[in-house]
Amino acid sequence: MPRTALRHPRSWIAPISTGCVYFAVASLALSMSRFEGGLAFIWAANAFLMAELLTSRTAHWTRTIIACGIASAAATAWVGMGAIAALPMAAINILESLIVVVICRWFVADRLVTGAIRPLVVFVIALCGAANILAGLGAAWVASTLTPVSFAHAFVQWYTGHVLGGLICAPILIMAFQGEFRRWLDEASMQARVEAVLLLALFALTTFHVFHWARYPLLFAPLLPLVLIAFRVGHMGSALAIILLAAIGGQATMAGIGPLAWVADGTGERIQFFQFYLALSFLLCMPVAVELAARKRLFQMLQQSEARYRAMAEYSGDVVLNIGVDGVIQYASPSATEQIGCAPDLLVGQEAANLVDPQDRDVVIAAYRRALAQPGSVHKVEFRPLVMADGLEWCEMVSRAMIDERGLPSGVVSMIRDMSRHKARQHALQQVAARDSLTGADSRRAFLEKLDREIARAAMGARSSLFLIDIDHFKSVNDRFGHGAGDRVLSAFVERLRLGLRTGDSIGRLGGEEFAILLANSDIDRSSMMCERLRALLVDPILVEASVAITITFSAGLVELDGASDRSAMLEAADKALYRAKHSGRNCLRLAA
Repeated sequence: MPRTALRHPRSWIAPISTGCVYFAVASLALSMSRFEGGLAFIWAANAFLMAELLTSRTAHWTRTIIACGIASAAATAWVGMGAIAALPMAAINILESLIVVVICRWFVADRLVTGAIRPLVVFVIALCGAANILAGLGAAWVASTLTPVSFAHAFVQWYTGHVLGGLICAPILIMAFQGEFRRWLDEASMQARVEAVLLLALFALTTFHVFHWARYPLLFAPLLPLVLIAFRVGHMGSALAIILLAAIGGQATMAGIGPLAWVADGTGERIQFFQFYLALSFLLCMPVAVELAARKRLFQMLQQSEARYRAMAEYSGDVVLNIGVDGVIQYASPSATEQIGCAPDLLVGQEAANLVDPQDRDVVIAAYRRALAQPGSVHKVEFRPLVMADGLEWCEMVSRAMIDERGLPSGVVSMIRDMSRHKARQHALQQVAARDSLTGADSRRAFLEKLDREIARAAMGARSSLFLIDIDHFKSVNDRFGHGAGDRVLSAFVERLRLGLRTGDSIGRLGGEEFAILLANSDIDRSSMMCERLRALLVDPILVEASVAITITFSAGLVELDGASDRSAMLEAADKALYRAKHSGRNCLRLAA
């Protein structure tokens, strides 16, 4: 339920008018319902204060509480138990209202008690529990001290009068303060208004008949049209029906006529019984009306969601699938024909896994199961379709579970989009990142990944070798001929070495003039001979300009890969061998120790 905007009274007249209304309601109750000289049997003043506090911001509570406290004390002194009881009873009335309001705000924030079942239940428990038990004990002590009424009888008078008055009046007043009656009139159609008037007229006629004309106690009769009003009009109509019932039935009960005339214990007991009847009527119709209103809002939200879903499913370029908990496709959007080359009608009833290449089927099924196990979360997976047509090579599936009324997953909604272009761009970027932009050799990262894979093969018995190569005196080339010539030397160096490598061998640039060669399936002896063959490829000078040719040599360190050692150990061993080659006169090969 959305949070309801609280009132923000700014005028200084507001607390004064609130106090005046409280005084009038309290004085009327005391003058009309103190049948035994003790406490009033009818009490709606605190319901008014609760409604006022629950619908206004806490910043305005102090003025409201002070105004109503003064009004309560004045009413008690004037028509109640006298000036001695004025202050204690005012404090007790304020205490009762504050306990109810604080509990409601604590458990339902600033939501009111008329829009959902939970806030209404919290209000009822707060009113019937701590608030009136504590306040009733205090009021009974004051009444039993100052009047002939016993403590127990005074407590029952307080508890029944205040609880029943709060149950009946507070929710109705809250709706009135929030302008819900006015909004209902503005939003309801003419047909709905006419229907509400007719149903309320039927209810009023039934109630009048029961309390004024019927020869038998037919208290159940008004409940039938009351439930009908709850179903057809909602909680607005239920509130108005309760007001009609209170007015018609209350007048008859006070006059000693109607179905409650058989209560022979006195007017006070008849009024208490009537209030109890009103409260039961309220608790019968109001929760039903609130629940129906919530379901109506939910239905409207579902309709809007369904409309959005249909619009996206039918006009989106992505394929939308509804997949049951058994993995069978229940719905396929029209875009399936264009995207995956299969008519939607043919997809319905098929297992969704059949659309996926067997190589990727396990990961897709795992993502589907995660979506069912974690409702509310979104799960993505990339896969290759079983049938690749019209350039469709890769797809992305985004899945989310559907929930039933019990909160359990009833299936999955999946959106499938073509990822082929994205995958192609991704592959192209990976290819670019895997190559050294100057020489075309493998980049450092790409070469080290190959080295890791070859070490793993060595652990399973393969024999491979690693060269670390450094061009001799390359700094002098840059200093003498310039960096442009040096770059051309590096490129030509890689091109010539490639001529001597086999298909499965790799050359990578680790940085500057330092290179590495990975010889697959080559032991230390064969790799040594390979090194000499590569050295022979560099005998002829490299032509960098029309009249400039540069002769270069390289030093190398060689290590045979050991499956028991990691990459760092292999590189360190080759680097130490390269270091010895450089200090042995360069243009030579040294083996790792």
